[in-house]
Amino acid sequence: MEAIEVRTYAGRDGPVVVLHGGPGAPGSAAALAAPLAPEFEVWEPRQRRSGDAPLTVERHVTDLHDVAASATTVVGHSWGAMLALSYAARYPADVRTLALVGCGTYDVASRAEYERRINANLGTEGLERKRALRTAIERAPDAAERDRLFAELGTLNLEAQSFELLPDVGPDPLVVDARGHAETWGDVLRRQAEGIEPQSFDSIAARVLMLHGDEDPHPGPMIRDSLRPCIPQIDYVEIARCGHEPWRERHGREPFLAALRAWLRDA
Repeated sequence: MEAIEVRTYAGRDGPVVVLHGGPGAPGSAAALAAPLAPEFEVWEPRQRRSGDAPLTVERHVTDLHDVAASATTVVGHSWGAMLALSYAARYPADVRTLALVGCGTYDVASRAEYERRINANLGTEGLERKRALRTAIERAPDAAERDRLFAELGTLNLEAQSFELLPDVGPDPLVVDARGHAETWGDVLRRQAEGIEPQSFDSIAARVLMLHGDEDPHPGPMIRDSLRPCIPQIDYVEIARCGHEPWRERHGREPFLAALRAWLRDA
């Protein structure tokens, strides 16, 4: 298969690999990658879109290794944090330091708590809109329309996952991949159900930092505690008045970036 695209940002130290969320949201980490340069050289891989073969976690891990095998520092956001863990477990010698930003869930209890919190934030009107979008996605006549509707759903969810969001300052419009999301997330849940993850994370030798907004519906302490039996070296920093994308939060941006830069410098 053809190698995935990597956008780079010039800097002195590094490289630091920044992984976007979704899954199926290539380019969504641009506004996280940019403020880390010029202090760090930053690589922003754009994960593979859906195509002839179904997307799996192992496919994404292999793609990442093909373009970033020489890098030792990885920063992942949301699903990207989960991919970073899968990558570090598969190639422990290639990763020295991990930063997990708004990491996703690894058990039924934390997923249920996430759903409870985000539904409460959405409210009645938001939940009705969410149900309507999901129905429209299922009935969409083609991939382009599914992607458009999936992007609307992502915007709705982000608003419910945020505290006080700043405008998006990404370099280009986000083109999501609804099919890629479904294929990849389905494989994530399969690996958890079969006991592959997080159990396999006991092979991770890297230092690990979790950075989590206190207003993020993803329950940070629950996720941390579900990972700690396999990754006892996890450090946890909670950002006040901050949602799921800390670099875009009015109150959380500077404390988040300061904590992340300090961690990367120490690495």
